[in-house]
Formats: sequence, C-alpha cells, structure tokens
Amino acid sequence: MMRIEQIRNLFPALSRKVYGKDLVYLDNAATSQRVCSVLDMWNTVSSESNANIHRAVHRLADEATQAYEQARDAVRDFLNAGSREEIIFTSGTTASINLVAFCFGEAFVKEGDEVVVTEAEHHSNIVPWQMMCMRKGAVLRVLPVDDSGHLMVEKLDEILNERTRILAVTHISNVLGLVNPVKEIVAKCHSKGVPVLVDGAQGAVHCGVDVQDLDCDFYAFSGHKLYAATGTGVLYGKRKWLDAMPPYMGGGEMVGTVRFDHTTYAPLPMKYEAGTQNFASTATLKPALEFIKSLNDRELIDYSDKVRDYVLDSLMKDERIRLFGVPRGTNQEKIPLFSFVVNGVHHEDLALILDKMGVAVRSGQMCAEPLMDRMGVTGMLRASFAPYNTMEEAEYFIKCLDRAIEMLA
Repeated sequence: MMRIEQIRNLFPALSRKVYGKDLVYLDNAATSQRVCSVLDMWNTVSSESNANIHRAVHRLADEATQAYEQARDAVRDFLNAGSREEIIFTSGTTASINLVAFCFGEAFVKEGDEVVVTEAEHHSNIVPWQMMCMRKGAVLRVLPVDDSGHLMVEKLDEILNERTRILAVTHISNVLGLVNPVKEIVAKCHSKGVPVLVDGAQGAVHCGVDVQDLDCDFYAFSGHKLYAATGTGVLYGKRKWLDAMPPYMGGGEMVGTVRFDHTTYAPLPMKYEAGTQNFASTATLKPALEFIKSLNDRELIDYSDKVRDYVLDSLMKDERIRLFGVPRGTNQEKIPLFSFVVNGVHHEDLALILDKMGVAVRSGQMCAEPLMDRMGVTGMLRASFAPYNTMEEAEYFIKCLDRAIEMLA
C-alpha cells in the first residue's frame, strides 16, 4: 500500500509554506490539490497534443481525442454507468445541473408542475431550478432538514404528488458533511414516477458511487474537487432522459446535419457537448480517478477515519463551539468535513488568524444561504480534510483553533 507520506509527495502544493509555516490545507471541499499525474497529463496534452478533438484526422488531433475519450471511459467505469454514451462532459457540477434544469424543463415541465429540492442544497442545486420554474410557471417545493441537519425524508410522502416532475438532492451537503440516504430517496421518488438528480460534488469524492445501484436518473460532479483540473465536470444521465431532452446549447459537434430550415442533432454524448471542449483539462479526469482507486486501501481508510473521529470528538467536546451536521448513527454517516460557529467570534476573523498560522479553511455561507438561515447563522467556519491530511495536521488545526478563539473571545 501507499503510505500517507508517499501520497503527500504526489502533491507539490502540500510542501509549500505560508507565512513561514508549513501549509495545512483544509479547504478540500472547495477545491482539492492536484496530484502529479494530473499535472503531467495536462502538460502532455497541452504541449504535445494541443489540437481540436473529434474533427481533424492528423496525429495531434487523434491524440487529443483519444485522451478525451479515455477520460469518458474512466468516468463510466468510476460511476458504473450502463454505457459511455450516458457520460456528458461539462465545466463542473454547476454546469451539469444547469444543463438538466434547462433541458428537462423544456421537455417535461409545464405551468403548475412542481420541482422539489432540499433545504440542504448548494446554490447550484437551487437557483437553476428556480430559473426553470420561473420560465415554465412551475412551483419549487422544499424538503426540510431537522435541527441536526438530517433530511426529513418521511415528509416526502406528503410533498410528492401527481404534479411533481423531478427531485434534486445533494449526495452529501457541502456544509453538513452528512451522507444523505439517496438510495432510499430515489426509491421513494420512483414509486411515484418521479426522476431524481443527485448533486455528487462531495459524494463522488467520498463515496463509492454506483449509479446503477443508486438507480438515480442524473448524477453530477466536478473534477476539481477530486484532484483533477478545474473547469471539468461530469453529468451522468440515463439514456432514456438524455435521448428525450433537447440539447442545452447549439454549435459545432452537437449536430447531425445543418440546414437553414432544419437541424438534426448528433447522437449521445455529442448532443450535449457543443463547441470546442476543455479537452486538456478533461483528460486529467482519468489519472485523477486512477489515483482515487489507489486510495481504496483498508489501512489508508482506517487512518482517514481516525483523523475524522479525532476532529469530530475535539469539536464536539469544546463548549465554545456549535458544530453542524453531527451524525446521529455511526461516524460513517459523516465525511471529514466540519462546519461550525464559535460563540461570540466572527467566522472570518477566525479564518484570517488560522491563515496566518498556515491553516487554510473556508469561512462564509458556503453557497448555501437557505441552510444558513435554517440554522440561524450568517456564516460558518469549515475545515474539510482529504486523504493526504495527517493526524499531525488535525492536531495542529485543533491547537491553532483553540489559540485563535482565545485571542478573539
């Protein structure tokens, strides 16, 4: 197996210093650092095979096309999708959800219909649906969370009805870090004939995702949160939906034939990939997913669990801290993501002091303002860990947090 020191050596950014201190990077839920194999792939495609994909027959174009399509095969395998045609490349989770919200809305939503989201969603899984509902005259309904942040799944029975057209739910909240019972939600929705989109921005990183087992209709995630390049995203969609929906954008590559009086569209997946794609960055999904597979080692998993459990226990024992997303079952219900507030202390002040100590965390609303309102706060501090974070870093974070609170309280 790879030791954690070997893993860290694969990430150049982790060796840098900030204000003379060793960097402790705990903002992984926003963007993870990039592994060397990802940087190598991007450099290789950019410097040696920089040519437009799918179009030309020359050697460089063929190499770029192969790297791009090999990434699609890697994603299909990673998600256990039924076919590679069900994998659409986008610029990120946001773009993937916007694509579905627009295209599904055009095909299946009319005035008076309803769309369901949850109270724990990122803005990217709220606003696109709001926009679609406004355009189509539909109604947006919300599945609430309880005081601990758990989805009140039992309320689905009264929310879903004959007017419900789709439900959108996050696999794991980027604020609460709780793994939602997505499979149960999908089953409930399907029993009422309602398709489900899953925002997997955090789920793809922390859960072994099998879209056929989940039986979700759409699954979206971003590359930059799982060690790949920025500007990369994936939309998985069941073929029956992708075939039935109109394309999101028009342009090159997404067409069959073009006439001034009529245009036909390319088969999947090209139908949804208009224009020149971000091929150099998309190619990095393959080495990133290969790296994730290498982490599927019992010792590494146990080590990461110990780091999570230590931070969770430390934060919960501190009476000055209010932690959000506390598991009510086992700790396996929670990923190593911790959002909290400190009594009498502003979250941004804490983040600024931690930064001077070399600790990078996130502060603010985490693009989840409705959830902040539900919890009665204006913002939080968030520390999110990756498999390259060590127990020593976790202990240093808790020590620095205590020191920062003492300075500000």
